[in-house]
Amino acid sequence: MWLTGKNDRSQQRDHIFKEVILEVRQATPSSRLSPALRHKLERFSLQERSQLVNRVRDGCTPLFTAAKKGVVEIVRYLLEMCGANSEQRGIYEVPFDRTMHYVTPLWCAAVVGKIEVCRILVEHGADVNTVSDTGSTAVRSACYMSNIDVVQFLVGQGADVNRPNQNGGTCLINSVQSIELCQFLIDKGADINARDSQFKTALHYAVQEDRVETTKLLLSYGADHTACSKHGDDVLQTACLKGSANIAEYLIDTIDYPPHRVADALELLGATYLDENHDKTMALGYWRRAVAYREAHNIKKIITDPPKEVFLNRVPFRTFDDVNALANDMDEMRLQSLLVNERVLGPSHKDSIFRLMYRGAAYADSMQHQRCIDLWKYAVEIRLSKDTVLHNETCVALQSLTKILFDAHDKHASGVFDEPVKFRDVDFLLEKLLQCFPSAIEQLQQRPVFRKQQENWDRVLKVLIHLLHLAEVLAKMSSQKSNLLRLARKLVVLNPRMTNGNSLLHMAVGKVDSLQQPYFEDHRQQQQHIFPDPVTTRMLLQVGANVEAVNEDGSTPLHTASLRVNYREEIVRMLLDAGAHIDRTNKQGNQPYRMLGGNQECRIKVAELITLKCLAASKVKSNHRTYEGLIPKSLEEFIRIH
Repeated sequence: MWLTGKNDRSQQRDHIFKEVILEVRQATPSSRLSPALRHKLERFSLQERSQLVNRVRDGCTPLFTAAKKGVVEIVRYLLEMCGANSEQRGIYEVPFDRTMHYVTPLWCAAVVGKIEVCRILVEHGADVNTVSDTGSTAVRSACYMSNIDVVQFLVGQGADVNRPNQNGGTCLINSVQSIELCQFLIDKGADINARDSQFKTALHYAVQEDRVETTKLLLSYGADHTACSKHGDDVLQTACLKGSANIAEYLIDTIDYPPHRVADALELLGATYLDENHDKTMALGYWRRAVAYREAHNIKKIITDPPKEVFLNRVPFRTFDDVNALANDMDEMRLQSLLVNERVLGPSHKDSIFRLMYRGAAYADSMQHQRCIDLWKYAVEIRLSKDTVLHNETCVALQSLTKILFDAHDKHASGVFDEPVKFRDVDFLLEKLLQCFPSAIEQLQQRPVFRKQQENWDRVLKVLIHLLHLAEVLAKMSSQKSNLLRLARKLVVLNPRMTNGNSLLHMAVGKVDSLQQPYFEDHRQQQQHIFPDPVTTRMLLQVGANVEAVNEDGSTPLHTASLRVNYREEIVRMLLDAGAHIDRTNKQGNQPYRMLGGNQECRIKVAELITLKCLAASKVKSNHRTYEGLIPKSLEEFIRIH
């Protein structure tokens, strides 16, 4: 029965839309909508049909779902008989990484390789150059999926092969896995030397993915082999870092590089085989070739830096005897690999730092914690000189080093290690943080503030409070204690605050998340229970930390310490002895004395700590009496905090 009332028609449309969704979801590529459903749809006007099929369920219209499934006849019917909007976007979920993209039906059909659906959509006005939420055109994304027939069709319909996405990636960059596709794009005018946001060209990507034939093709069409990425890598260096030996050999054979570049490339390739592939034989082979090449071309290895203690004062190999002597000592080979990386790439290159961190993690896994600490200290020092303390990789390095210091300290305390953690290692980190904090604080005061920088700053402050605790525990000599107090005093003067306004004292008296870092598995849980910590609290109060400092919620450290989850009587008494107001009110109206009074574990007689002056101030405040300008200025603030 066909209903005609207004509400009935609305319900009928809802019911029919559900039927459309159900049939489209269950459709196979050769399916059509059932005759009964088509009959129901066609009882509505074209305008009503259009409104109905342009509805969205689970982020997609029926047309979008049909395009994704490649149901050609349903796509045609929705466009021609129902006026479906060919540009209405839906949510496409990438199968492997589960990321979501907000795209048009054409984009979706192009990615999944539904060429006939693409034809119909374009015939009905779909824009071939419309971009996704990341700025990617349908043709660029089809290139990534190597859907060459779709790419050829879209280009034939006017798709722009040089339009990049928001990261600068082009069709050609996305096509290096297919030499046929690259040839087609070059023939259609693709910019062979276009760069993305990393300053990489298609040639860089062909090399790093070890696409030998694509590399040869791009070079034959004039790809710039001297172009460098943002990290300073040309294609030869990229090949060596990625272990693309065949490409590196081809580049050396066909391009007239200076002899010293070739020798350095051979050394770097050997280091990559050792670090990435754990192939000792190949590493030694390339290093011997480098020595032979230098001798044949009469070039000396230029070494400008003196030996460094972090590398056990080793010097780079020069002769066959030097290389041969490494063959039976894997640890010496690894040291030489680090020397190669630093000399060829430079100490601040991302791969030099990554390999330092990786080698340190390997030392930690083999219980050589001090070697790990030494390497990671060096990596942190490089990071801080290269980037700010707000940089994500700097934060990771700081967290990793702090974590390994605690791990080594715990193992020594439990008798696993004979050697204690050195105070100087913790002191080193505190000094470095103190040096870079002023500029970081100034940077965070600029607007707009980037959320990632704020998050990293909070992570760094968590590192800092952990380091202060560990330093206080390790400081045994009077000189160490005085130096720690000097550093702590300077930090208190700087007054670094977390995003929520918490001071160092707030952090010391409350629970602080444990440090997390990616370089080795966390087997210890004790670190989670360091805070609230009376040791760090006492030190901060000793150097003048403001016991009345308030965070964004108007809470003082005493408010934080009075929370049931943070309560430790020793800490609360420290704060009270230092002059903390027990009846100060925060923005939620909470007062420490009420919070403590409701805690059965609290043995402090809080009522006895409230002075007559405090009671009077509370009375003025609670009765909403006007007092500004009627009493001394010194009393106005006192009343205000109550």
